[in-house]
Amino acid sequence: MSADERRIRQLISVGNGVAALAVSACLLAVLGVGVGRFPALGRELVPGHGAWASAAAARVPDAQTLTVAGLTDPVQVSFSAQGLASIAAQTDDDAYTALGYVQAEFRLAQMDLERRVAEGRLAQLVGRAGVASDEFELRLGLLRTASREWAAMPASSPPAQALLAYARGVNDYLARARTTAQWPVSFTLAGVYPVDWTPVDSLAVQGELTQELGFSATPLDYLMLEQSLGPQRTAAWFRAGSGGTQLAAAQLAAARQGGPMTAYPAGIGSAAAAILAESRAESGALGTAPASQIGSATASTAWAANGPKVAGGGALLAGDPDLPQTMPSTWYQVALTAPGLAVSGLTVPGLPAVLIGHNASIAWSLAPAAGEDTLYYDEQTRQHGRAYFWRGQWRQTRVLRYSIPVRDGPTRQLAVRVTAQGPVLTTAGRMMSVYWTGALGSPDVAALLSVARASNFSDFASALAGWRSPDLTFVYADDHGNIGGVTVGQDPHLTSGQPWQPLPGTGPDDVSSLAPAASGPPVYDPASHVIAAGGADDSSDVVTSYLSEHSAMSPVSFAALQTNSADPVAAAVLPELLGALRGAKLTSVQRAAERTLATWNGQMTAASPQASIWWLFWTSYLTEVFQPWWSADAVPVSLDPYGLAIGADQPSLSADLVAWTVGDQRNPAFSPPPPRRAAGRPFARQTRSITPAAADMRAAFSLTVNQLSEWMGANPAEWQFGKLHTAQFPSLTGASVLGYGPAPAGGDDSTADAAVGWLNSQLGSSARVIAGWPAAGQAIAEVSYPGGQSENPASSWYDDQTSSWSAGDYLAMPWAGGTSAPIIWELQP
Repeated sequence: MSADERRIRQLISVGNGVAALAVSACLLAVLGVGVGRFPALGRELVPGHGAWASAAAARVPDAQTLTVAGLTDPVQVSFSAQGLASIAAQTDDDAYTALGYVQAEFRLAQMDLERRVAEGRLAQLVGRAGVASDEFELRLGLLRTASREWAAMPASSPPAQALLAYARGVNDYLARARTTAQWPVSFTLAGVYPVDWTPVDSLAVQGELTQELGFSATPLDYLMLEQSLGPQRTAAWFRAGSGGTQLAAAQLAAARQGGPMTAYPAGIGSAAAAILAESRAESGALGTAPASQIGSATASTAWAANGPKVAGGGALLAGDPDLPQTMPSTWYQVALTAPGLAVSGLTVPGLPAVLIGHNASIAWSLAPAAGEDTLYYDEQTRQHGRAYFWRGQWRQTRVLRYSIPVRDGPTRQLAVRVTAQGPVLTTAGRMMSVYWTGALGSPDVAALLSVARASNFSDFASALAGWRSPDLTFVYADDHGNIGGVTVGQDPHLTSGQPWQPLPGTGPDDVSSLAPAASGPPVYDPASHVIAAGGADDSSDVVTSYLSEHSAMSPVSFAALQTNSADPVAAAVLPELLGALRGAKLTSVQRAAERTLATWNGQMTAASPQASIWWLFWTSYLTEVFQPWWSADAVPVSLDPYGLAIGADQPSLSADLVAWTVGDQRNPAFSPPPPRRAAGRPFARQTRSITPAAADMRAAFSLTVNQLSEWMGANPAEWQFGKLHTAQFPSLTGASVLGYGPAPAGGDDSTADAAVGWLNSQLGSSARVIAGWPAAGQAIAEVSYPGGQSENPASSWYDDQTSSWSAGDYLAMPWAGGTSAPIIWELQP
């Protein structure tokens, strides 16, 4: 049995063997025996305190009056039946103070975890498992950036005032928690409690989100590929425009002609491997996929349409940010109202700003924009790294020293070296530093506060003009039927060298300037009446095709697109597969599977048996073609499975194989070097009259049918995709019983409703938003996201929105200025 077969078998066993657990059972597991990162509760099982206090706090709140010392005037907070909050204040400061208080009420553990990760204080909460994360983040410097940004921010500026007001609200809640001893379970388990919140904490959380959206390991992956596959093959297979690792056209041509490539110094591979290993260790400590370190939101999409493309002739917008799916969700939904302020949408706990949402006049969403904003520099050193050579001189390496407190362990000491290029991430083999635009800081809070008050496209574009990182495209619609798009961010410009390869740190390859990420001016009311933004992947192609082919679209149309599970790769390759199978000697089960596949509508739904056949075929076909090369050249996949492994989530390889299958079935890639696995290759005697691609397709199809027959029986009609493919949203506590799933799910890496993560997806649509004014006098704003408003697993607001998200249903987004009654809090100063 191959490694791939064993991996599939193991995952299927896990996926089918996990039963749903009641919330009470989850809590018993947490409180009684300890799970995830936390020990058994022990002393905290005292009635009226610790975990019991947390369980009491989990009840849906009643109407009540609360004292919040940081307020100037009374504030009203209303909650819908699902916990969607609407805050009505008399000043901006009070609105943001109330926001801090409310977010802390329902997401304090999440907020504290996020700032600990960003600031290198995770080990203080979770013990030794968090040390790798702390070391990585302290080297990268999110805390240094946040502290520098706060020190430079004018005290009277709107973002400074909002950050201070928000911190007051969080700290008012912390003061109440200290008095009542009602803490989230994670604190009582660890015996570590949160300190007061500061504006620096919010800016550090902003930095962590920027890291998730923009920090990249691409140059390191590219180096490992060049050193294993060789420069020519790497250039040909990881080509410009295919997504993933990219290569300049001139260098690609030189590589294909056997021309010279970059000469890397000895030891640089060891340095790259060390950084990738540390990144992988951090993701393991956080319980997340490695994508959390290398820009995981590439499948996110946002789009808008107007005029004849919209039923009613108005403007309509949709957003579908793809992020790691967790419990609780990345997002907290809220509406804020004060004189001159009326905004509603999705916030990130820890930040006083709406990232995706609407006001009375405009709506907006966002998606990643292409760019390479992470550069790695190989430093020339002496004196064991205490000095480095830059611009003709030897210079002393600056050293920053940190103490890392570790729960139930001794405090660790960390020395971070910094060169002119940036912080040093490793000294293994070579000393390698990193230049990342996210470390420069960005006035994102100021921009989002201004967006919330914008009333037209000019205001909107002006509000975003100072944005530096991450690279994003904001999509816009307004109540006058206009749509627009603004790409923001700044990318490093080099006078020499290529940004997707490690660069010499001696000076000639320095960043000479920062260039706008946008390739042109903002887009406003294009003649096509549609705007689409998103990562360079198949899902964005689905969106673009759908918008171009449809007119008179409605919110229902946009919802259908957001939940669309059609696989464009299957649409292109399936006819070639069926053609390759013609004339082949198939078993009865293989013939039945072929007939089943021929009737497929192309939808990767959980109920579809064809989706199972397709998914396993495409995975097997990729492996059949590329694995002999990977094995022969010893590609070090374990260093970064996300960037180096063969699979449908590797966009370059997937795009290559589609192109070759459709138009170049005798490509040399189908004829790898020996030793090629010959024993057991089906159809071996039938391949002389067919192309090498057809032979590989037949082999992959045979393996697919044999494996599915073994796992689910000999009747292809019973091979439903949901038996094979699941979705799972892990708990941020690391406790599996507090997460969602694994549960049967549809979608894959190529569908608009993305499901990324092999057979058990943990990255996909973190929210679906539809907003706009489809016709004169008609406004719509609705949202769906997995999870709920509360982080407490005993609360009915913990996961009550997951079922509606799974079903493709939406909840109305509160309109700022309205009320989300029936539950109302009166907050008094």
